[in-house]
Amino acid sequence: MPARPVRRLLPFAALAATAALVLSACATPAAQNGGDDDAELVWSIEGANLSAGHMDPQVSQLDVSGMVQRAVLDSLVFQEDDGTFSPWLATDWTVSPDSTEYTFTLRDDVTFHDGEPFDAAAVKANLDRIVDPETASAQAASMLGADFYEGTEVVDDHTVTVRFSQPYAPFLQAASTPQLGFYSPAVLADSADKLKAGGPGITVGTGPFELTEYTPDQELVYTRNDDYAWGPHGEKAPAFETLRVEIQPEASVRAGVVESGESDLASNIPPNLAKDLGAGVTVDSIEYPGLPYSLYLNEKYGVFSDEKVRQAFARGIDIDAAVEEIFFGQFPRAWSVLGSTTPGYDAALEGTWAFDPDAANTLLDEAGWTERDDEGYRTKDGKRLSVRWIAWTPVPDDRAALANAIQSDLKDIGFEVVREVLEPGAYNEQYGPKTFDLTDWGFSGVDPDLLRSHLHTDGFQNASQVSDPELDTLLDTAVATSDQDERNALYTQLQEWNAEYTAIVPLYSPSAITAVGERLDGLDYDLYGRPLFYDVTVG
Repeated sequence: MPARPVRRLLPFAALAATAALVLSACATPAAQNGGDDDAELVWSIEGANLSAGHMDPQVSQLDVSGMVQRAVLDSLVFQEDDGTFSPWLATDWTVSPDSTEYTFTLRDDVTFHDGEPFDAAAVKANLDRIVDPETASAQAASMLGADFYEGTEVVDDHTVTVRFSQPYAPFLQAASTPQLGFYSPAVLADSADKLKAGGPGITVGTGPFELTEYTPDQELVYTRNDDYAWGPHGEKAPAFETLRVEIQPEASVRAGVVESGESDLASNIPPNLAKDLGAGVTVDSIEYPGLPYSLYLNEKYGVFSDEKVRQAFARGIDIDAAVEEIFFGQFPRAWSVLGSTTPGYDAALEGTWAFDPDAANTLLDEAGWTERDDEGYRTKDGKRLSVRWIAWTPVPDDRAALANAIQSDLKDIGFEVVREVLEPGAYNEQYGPKTFDLTDWGFSGVDPDLLRSHLHTDGFQNASQVSDPELDTLLDTAVATSDQDERNALYTQLQEWNAEYTAIVPLYSPSAITAVGERLDGLDYDLYGRPLFYDVTVG
């Protein structure tokens, strides 16, 4: 796992002068005096769908769920920048020689915010809850191995063994995420059905902060857990009292409040706004590991059943130009279904399927789409070459611009793309039965096993409806292989397969761009670019 790169975004002009300002901004008063112990840190996030049943990372697939609830939910282990794992709620662990059993020794001094002890029974209750069909967890259950998970044995009060039916290499990485974080057993017994909605007294963990106020679609207020003494590197209670998270879906608003000083921190800042935030604001950028922002071509629904049409679609988009222009050169164009910061990334694919409208036209001719209608679109047997793209709202302006560029490029080769931006409910009505031609998203994750959910016949996010026994075998073998070099070789085959088969069209690798005000010092990030507040002081 490569070390996590954190880039400082700078304005495009006067770089040297601005760099000096950024360095100056880092030397905040907080750094000099240790900060204000009673301070309130205000964090502006996008969070538009958080209130729509996404307050529970054990169930939600939205990044924002894990991002904000990390303040409450601790994990068994912590993943370092170099990909290794350090103790957290577990002081030690062993893995059986066949990688089917993980035995953890737990800290004996941890309590939940409601006073319940953190122990082996709490670990078992949470992990069993994640895979319980009634929980309806997709992502977290998949990270826990889904059908591979055989159960958790309480060996004694502070020792647990997690068992799988086959070697399951990604488990430690999964165990480091908030998706596999721990709620109070009392909450699981009495209020599990309320966790999606969340709130004080419901979202109860062992974390450095306690959720004390929640106003849906407006704000979450976390208050310092004064008893906290079990941070991943021995951190104790935070050096500020209140973490106020304000939900502001409009990116321009988030940029504005951090620039004005109304917020100390703003997440998910688009590149076009990040470059002009002023000298008092530091802007950090961390490329997400995982599956880049991509288009998923549904091969079981319409014209994408023809491989030549899928290949023509991919070759007919000038991805380089669109990504460079729309994202101001801040996000790299993607060539693979794994981003470049993900273990197993195959750099050999770079440049292998560049924009080539001539090749795209030839492929469509070979597929029989040889006629044109009055509007210039290709036809076959009197039917227009047209696909319908469903998108989940809200759609950021830059992604809307990218969609427009894609539609324009494909129109030039006679390929119509009709795009529908749908509210979550309407989107799910079509996503469930797969009544669409294509859809779009990015999916962050440090372990390449995330491809299993997108490309395996039984994958819960198999939007392309891929079903190939040989591919299933590759994915199943990769998840059961402990040797990283062997795993990388298998994932290379998977990436090469997609580059040829074109089930997924990777577009660009986004970064978590965070704007940081001058009152903060000591801010760190996890491998997903999510802020960590353990060492933060507020001046």
